[in-house]
Amino acid sequence: MYNGNMKFIIRSNTTDPYVNLAAEEYLTKNVRRGETILFLWQNTDTVVIGKNQNSRAECDLERMKEGGVLLSRRLSGGGAVFHDAGNLCFSFISHEDDHDVPAQLAVISEACAEFGIDAEPTGRNDIEADGRKFSGNAFYSIGKNKCHHGTVLIASDTDRLSNYLTVSNTKLEAKGIKSVRSRVVNLRELNTNITPALFADALARGFSSRPMPEESLYRDRAEFFASREWLFDYDPEFTDEIKYRTDEAEFTLKLKVKNGIVADCRAYTDSLDPTAAERIRAEITGKRLEEVNRISL
Repeated sequence: MYNGNMKFIIRSNTTDPYVNLAAEEYLTKNVRRGETILFLWQNTDTVVIGKNQNSRAECDLERMKEGGVLLSRRLSGGGAVFHDAGNLCFSFISHEDDHDVPAQLAVISEACAEFGIDAEPTGRNDIEADGRKFSGNAFYSIGKNKCHHGTVLIASDTDRLSNYLTVSNTKLEAKGIKSVRSRVVNLRELNTNITPALFADALARGFSSRPMPEESLYRDRAEFFASREWLFDYDPEFTDEIKYRTDEAEFTLKLKVKNGIVADCRAYTDSLDPTAAERIRAEITGKRLEEVNRISL
């Protein structure tokens, strides 16, 4: 497998999604021709969206905040996923000359076979068992180096997944890539003895161990991945409609949002105050979207 290339495994020592993203990016930038790195990692409770997705269209940000769930945006495309302690993440990192997706997917399938589970890749870059998806895969490149990463649902809380990957009640029309929901399965449903740690050990067979790179090498990138600039300002342009009532009137706000900023606002109201609509428009235009709910209207 991998044409005799050197194969190394690196296991993350953190569940911080922003540090893990930065470490993955660092490894992708620095992998050498002739070697393949398998990076294994887990995140604390996090909704991870694709690079070209709209955060507000994909998940319930308020519910996530209440539940202590983080938001993360990855470097690859594809749809939104939920990470918790029952989910194992993997990254196959190599130079383009050594990039071998079938061989990489075979590593996942072979690990499943150790637990008596028959796993099959599908044409949508997913891996299924018992006719249901347990692994989604995505890809990105940095120069001639490539990263193929994905998730393995082992004992994830799928009820929470459904709670957080639900948009809010506001009427939102968003550009960008929408998630396609699939029937999913935890591998533990197919073998009650499987755990993330045991599955990680199965994936590691045939790979030589290598330590996690020093965090100081990519700390600045971890801070960037945690920034509101990356999480929200990168959202594709979208329009949103917000309705609310006061004691005196009902208001409907139609917002055009670009780079996290309200670029335009149209306010409609049955208020007896003839200046109300224009006052609200002037108050909101130019504000960050999350500030809108804090404005006294």
